[in-house]
Amino acid sequence: NKVGLPPGTLVHIGEKRTEKVRITVIDYDESKFEEQEVDTVEQCFPFKDTPTVTWININGIHEVEIIEKIGKHFEIHPLVLEDIVNTGQQPKMEDLEQYVFVILKMLLYDEETKEILPEQVSLILGPHFVITFQEREGDVFNPIRDRLRKAKGRIRRMKADYLAYRLIDTIVDHYYVVLEKLGECI
Repeated sequence: NKVGLPPGTLVHIGEKRTEKVRITVIDYDESKFEEQEVDTVEQCFPFKDTPTVTWININGIHEVEIIEKIGKHFEIHPLVLEDIVNTGQQPKMEDLEQYVFVILKMLLYDEETKEILPEQVSLILGPHFVITFQEREGDVFNPIRDRLRKAKGRIRRMKADYLAYRLIDTIVDHYYVVLEKLGECI
């Protein structure tokens, strides 16, 4: 219950989840690529000030201690963290000088139930890093991951802002995939 708590208090608001939070790190530049799943959020900390581009993806925002730790280390404002763990947010973008904060709704289509599954995705764009926060496993980012792994196109030559652009663009492009599926059903 959030009533009466001070602003910036982290309370997960959304579907109750019990699965383990999964954190993946992709660190790259034009000539180097490293991908790993980390066991603790502290393993992400060295990537804050590297000259390479780092994408930290957190699947699961229900363990607010993890969100709090990464927020503290990457100097993310408590009110931004509060928005990240509240899955009822409207899409928005805020330029906070040291980083850009974006909230979007990612849509997935469940073939079995014929339902649209919305999910809040929050994104922090820093000088050399992008941190994405997702409610659960499964997303539309595999084409980006493949391009990074194979050094296809310009993505590995570009900076963190280009990675953020590609992630946002992929979420929006996937709306059309969902629309096509709905059209087929109708």
